[in-house]
Amino acid sequence: MIEKILSITKRTRSTPFTRRVEAAGVKSYAVYNRMLLPAVFESIEADYWHLCEHVQVWDVACERQVEIKGPDSQRLVQLMTPRDISRAQELQCLYVPLCDIDGGIINDPIAIKHTKQHWWLSIADSDVGLWAKGLATGYGLDVTVNEPDVWPLAVQGPKAEQLMARVFGDEIKSIRFFRGKMLHFQNQKMLVARSGWSKQGGFEIYLNNAGLAEPLWDELFRQGRDLNVRAGCPNTIERIESGLLSFGGDISGENNPFECGLDAYINLDADIESLSHAKLTALKGHHKNQLIGLMFDRKMTFTETKISFLNQVIGNITSEVWSPKHEKHLAFAMLQREYLQHHSLIEIDGISGRICELPFDFEN
Repeated sequence: MIEKILSITKRTRSTPFTRRVEAAGVKSYAVYNRMLLPAVFESIEADYWHLCEHVQVWDVACERQVEIKGPDSQRLVQLMTPRDISRAQELQCLYVPLCDIDGGIINDPIAIKHTKQHWWLSIADSDVGLWAKGLATGYGLDVTVNEPDVWPLAVQGPKAEQLMARVFGDEIKSIRFFRGKMLHFQNQKMLVARSGWSKQGGFEIYLNNAGLAEPLWDELFRQGRDLNVRAGCPNTIERIESGLLSFGGDISGENNPFECGLDAYINLDADIESLSHAKLTALKGHHKNQLIGLMFDRKMTFTETKISFLNQVIGNITSEVWSPKHEKHLAFAMLQREYLQHHSLIEIDGISGRICELPFDFEN
């Protein structure tokens, strides 16, 4: 197999942590929001086991913040999402599908409320900032939209709280899930939230001073030597096991929240001004496809992503991986609801697998 090399230019931005990531032995990168996102260190499986057992430091500076400030900030964020944000508290994190007027998902960021007039959207890979500016102009809103110099660093794994307490103090332990606090590192105040793109537990540090990137990285590693701390990154095995969806992979603008199982994150009965409310109200209960899980008892090699039944295409696989912990091959698939109403099994390449709700329930 020919080795593929990523050519890094000014179009592909490095991060304030890149030198430390390189020194830690990163083997490959992905490009995310036109920035470098580490993808593998030792191997996907070795990185997975370490994440599940110890603690890792992730350079996720590519999770860019769309900062919305001004008197109409909350109105603009509400226009973008069908989730009711009116009761959000300061420094609370909310998972918010952003939907257009046709109900299609534009992005699925974490919204962070600083104040009613100051919000961050911590985005997945797409140009949300341009959309926000267009809406602000079209609606004549009194806001500014920009990308601040904020560089998220994640600390993930079962030992994450222990490590973070050593660096930021025991106040870390009082932070609830999807909540944040302003804490100090070397006299610099920054947001620290209990969140992250894994289900192993952890935090995200929203570093707002690039000059402290390497000192912060070094301090986490100095304090975590006895915890077996390593550099890491979002892991395909762990995120599929955990049922975490990837925008641009499992979700796209062609999908609506009902298809993706995001019903809990939209509030159609709320009295809010949202671009997508009318369309989503009409779509409720009438969507044709559903994102589900597939589970096979043996390793699979999928020859293509399309799934057929009686010579008709009924869906496609969006993500798949072998789970070494559960010894199952797992996949996410978008399938026709009509098929799902009559079948609990699926056959691909002559191998039968089970259809599962997401997230996977391995205990049952």
